[in-house]
Amino acid sequence: MPTLDHENQLRRDGFRIVAGVDEAGRGPLAGPVTVAAVVLPADFTHALLNDSKQLTEKKREQLYAEITDDARIRWHCCVIGTEVIDRINILQATWEGMRRCALELEPRPDAVLIDGKPVKQYPLHQVALVKGDSLSFSIAAASVIAKVTRDRIMQRLAAEYPAYGFEIHKGYPTPGHLAALRKHGPCPAHRRSFAPVAQLELDLA
Repeated sequence: MPTLDHENQLRRDGFRIVAGVDEAGRGPLAGPVTVAAVVLPADFTHALLNDSKQLTEKKREQLYAEITDDARIRWHCCVIGTEVIDRINILQATWEGMRRCALELEPRPDAVLIDGKPVKQYPLHQVALVKGDSLSFSIAAASVIAKVTRDRIMQRLAAEYPAYGFEIHKGYPTPGHLAALRKHGPCPAHRRSFAPVAQLELDLA
């Protein structure tokens, strides 16, 4: 269960404003990657907030509303589109989002807790936590915002490109998604640099 232990340790080390950073959408074949940064109040606690992957869609939506409506919480979410992902690769695109979303927070954090591994050339003091979304409330809150934001985008893309079932699989390479890709070919929302899409385009050429 997440706590504020890591945030409080950074505050004891002299970092006054501490943000949690997480992403959603590194693995899908379509749609953007979204990255969120969240600064929680020092007395924050929550009985249900956890890694967004451990929550139902309904619970994520409820938590998203609670977090974003709370005037004490500072947050920002960046959306990195498929054209950027294809140009610089998904890892670099995710890192770019992790840099941008923290820098665009107001006030700017003094340090960040990042889910996963360290981000190269990060502009702020960072502490990387593997499985951080289950350890840190700030990262868990960021994971919820990133996930809900991306899922809403995929719902809009599902209405725009109804043949692919984006509303069901959110762009991940499920059997149904791969079958639709084979039948219809990629749409503008697909990541051309990802192997299944790239190979399909070669096969159709």
